Amino acid sequence: MATVCAILLATLMGCASGEATVPSPFDGNRALGYVRTFMEFGARVPGSEAHRRAGDWIASEMRQRADTVIEQVWTHRTQAGDSIPLRNILARFRPMAEERLLYVTHWDSRPISEKSSTDEQRKLPTPGANDGGSGVGLFLALGDVLRATPPEIGLDLLFVDGEDYGTFTPDVDVLLGSTWFANNLPSANYQPLFGIVFDMIGETDLRILQEGHSLNRAPEVVERVWRVAADMGHGNIFVPSTTFEITDDHLPLLNKGLRVIDVIDLEYAYHHSVDDTIDKVSARSLKAVGDVAWRLLQR
Repeated sequence: MATVCAILLATLMGCASGEATVPSPFDGNRALGYVRTFMEFGARVPGSEAHRRAGDWIASEMRQRADTVIEQVWTHRTQAGDSIPLRNILARFRPMAEERLLYVTHWDSRPISEKSSTDEQRKLPTPGANDGGSGVGLFLALGDVLRATPPEIGLDLLFVDGEDYGTFTPDVDVLLGSTWFANNLPSANYQPLFGIVFDMIGETDLRILQEGHSLNRAPEVVERVWRVAADMGHGNIFVPSTTFEITDDHLPLLNKGLRVIDVIDLEYAYHHSVDDTIDKVSARSLKAVGDVAWRLLQR
C-alpha cells in the first residue's frame, strides 16, 4: 500500500506546476470571521461548558459542509487521576474515495497560560485564537469552498481535542486527540496519500519553517507543500529553511505509518499566553495557508 501511495503522490506532484494559474477561491476574511465566532465561546478547556458548546458548533457547521461527519467521543484519565471528556470531529468529503488527504487541526484551549508575564495570568487558560482557533477558521472556510466545488480526491478534515491539555517535556496528557485517532482509524486500511497538521497559522507576521520531524520522516510531503506554496507566490510565508523538532499532533500519526507533516509557526510570540487573542490573527495569513491547502487538493 505504501508503494501505491508513493506512486499516487508522485503523480499529484507532477501536476502541480500546471495549476498555478488557476486562482484560489479560498476567502481569508471569511476564515477570520469564523475564528472570531469561535472565540466567542470562550476558552475551550476540556470539561468546561465553553468546550462543549464550541465542539457542538464545529460539528454542526461541518455537517452543513461535508458529506459525512464522525465524532469520536471518549473519557481520558489523566496522570493525576482526573477524568476529562474529549471529542474528535472528523468531517469527510468524498468518504468512499480511496485517494484522499488528511488535514488536522486541534480545537481545544490550554488550561494554563504559563508563558504569561504575571503569576495571576499564568493560572488562566489560554484564549487560543491562533493556537487552535486559526485552524478551525481555516477548515470551516475550506469547507465552504469544497461544498460549492467538491474535491476530485477525498479529504478528511480532522479536528482533534486535548492537544494542549497537559505538560510538555515531559509529554504527559498531551496530543490526546491525535493519539486516539491514530489508535482508532476510520478503517483498518486507512492510508491517505499524505497529511498535514495546521497549527498556529494565522499570525499577522507569519513565517512557517520546515519542522524537523516532518523533514526527517516525510520529506517528500514537505517538498510538495513548500513547492506549491512557492508556485502560488507564498514563498515568503512558507520559508524553505529547517527548524527544530516539535512535539505536535503529527507524531502519533507518523508513528502509525501515516505520512503527516506539521505546518506550524514556531515564532509566535504569544504562544501559551493570555495574549493569544483575536487581534493577533490575520485574514491575509489565513488566505495564504488556505490557498495552499486548497491547491494541494487539485489534480
